This record gives sequence, structure tokens and C-alpha cells, in this order.
Amino acid sequence: MNAAALSRGDLLRALAVVVIWGLNFVVMKLGLQGLSPMLLGALRFSAASLPFLLFVPRPALPWRFVLGYGLAQGLGQFGFLFLGLQLGMTAGMASVVMQTQAFFTLLLAAPLLGERARPWQWWGLTLAFAGLMTIGLAHGEGPGQMTLAGFVLTLAAAFMWAVSNLVARRAATAGPYGPFPFIVWSSTVPIVPFFALALWTDGAQGVLAQLRAVDGVALAAVLYLALLATLLAYTLWTQLLQRHPAGRVTPFSLLVPVVGLWAAYAFLGEQPAPLQWAGAGAVLCGLVVNQAGGWLRARRARPAAS
Repeated sequence: MNAAALSRGDLLRALAVVVIWGLNFVVMKLGLQGLSPMLLGALRFSAASLPFLLFVPRPALPWRFVLGYGLAQGLGQFGFLFLGLQLGMTAGMASVVMQTQAFFTLLLAAPLLGERARPWQWWGLTLAFAGLMTIGLAHGEGPGQMTLAGFVLTLAAAFMWAVSNLVARRAATAGPYGPFPFIVWSSTVPIVPFFALALWTDGAQGVLAQLRAVDGVALAAVLYLALLATLLAYTLWTQLLQRHPAGRVTPFSLLVPVVGLWAAYAFLGEQPAPLQWAGAGAVLCGLVVNQAGGWLRARRARPAAS
């Protein structure tokens, strides 16, 4: 595994993912105004996979990786997240709580993948965790509040995101594969479970009524979630996980709350408390510490190599 710091191209890829995923939470909230959580999930992954199956070849990987990633990232992560957003999690707070996936990934990567975290990664994640706690504990009036049910479900979604990170890293050890075909084919996995859950929770008549009432906002939300947040962002994310250790890539997701909190304020009128902004600053500092250790280590290694 390449131990060098991220290249300029990989850094730009990581930042593009940050922006797409930061706006993602506002889009989800808008989509859930007209669609139930399970139906939104079914439509999202249908649009992200079915139109491409005829000309995108199946990834050269054992089916267990495609199925595992589709269940963890598709059904697990977004099933919990959509339901949490419906049950009282605000878009801004969701963008924050989801980033606990970085801590879950770091904790799971050591025993399952043998990736040993460096001391500066622990310090950086500890500082970022303190920032996340500050944001989460700074309760305000109205949109600053989050329900306990929403928080628990979003935390479960973050854990499933971490599991999908490890599946992607494990898949990389099985041989080279194209991230885009991997995302397209794994996106077929949660479609049937999501539709089944939608029929169970909403009933056949409820599902049909929602489909007939789909408006431009709901359609735009589905397309954004399918094409940008799923196909583009997760393809870039998987490329990064193929090239670098999970502990180096996943901390970039800690920038997502900064974009998410701003987007929730700009588009939904959510107003974070001052302590929540202070926590976002701590998250940024944690990311700097996490990445700076790798940059300094690589810099010191260059003279020795030469």
C-alpha cells in the first residue's frame, strides 16, 4: 500500500466528494418531503444502476464484495439515514453525526485489515471527535434540535458507512477493479429490499400514490442522489480507498459537516448555535493534525531516500 501523502489530483477528488456530500443532506431533506425513506432509497439506487447495466461490465470481483458493499452502503447506510432524517434529524446535524464513520473505520480497520493508525491520526481524530461532540451537544431552538431517535439512526448509518469502507478496502486486495462498475453493480443490491420495505411500511396504494405525485423537486433530488452523490462521489471515494489506507482517506469526510451546516443554513434556514460553529472549527483542526503528520513524515523521508 502506498504510504505517500495524497497527490494533488487525489486531494481535489477528496474535496469534490466533500462538496457533493455536504450538499447531499439538504437534498435528502427535500426529497423526503414527497417520498418516504424506503421509496426514496429504492428510486435512488434504481436510477444509479438500472440505466447503466447494459453497457457497464460487471466488476471483476467475487460477488460477495458486490453484495456486501451494496447491503452496507446502500441498504444499511441510507436506510438508517433516510429514516433518521424523517424522524427528526436536521440536515446540518446529520452531516455532523455521519462523520463518526471515520472513528468507526479507524477502530475496525486495525483488527480486520491490519492497518495500524499512527499517533497523529489518533490525536487528529480525538480533536475532531471533541469538535463533533461540541456541535452535537450545543442544543438550540427549533432547527438546531435533533431527536434521540434521529440521532441513534444516523449513528447506525455512520457505522454502516464504516463497514462499507472496509468492504471496499478488502475488495481492493482481491485484485484491480473499476470503481464505477463496482458502484453501478453494487447499487442494484438494495433496490429490491428498499422496494419491499416501502411496500411493507407504506402499503402498495401508498407507494403508487407517492409515485404519481412525484414533482420536480423530488425528481431532482433522486437524480442528484443517484448521479452525483452515488455514482460520481462514491466512485471517487472508492478510488481513494484503493490507493491509500482507510485511516488517511476517511478523515476528509470530517469536512462534510462544514459544507453541510452552511447548506442547511442557506437552503433550509437551520441556524447552528455559536458552540456548533466552534465545534466545526475543531473538526477542521483535527483534519489538519491528521493530515499534517503524514505530510511531515513524507517530507522527512525524502532526504533519506535521496
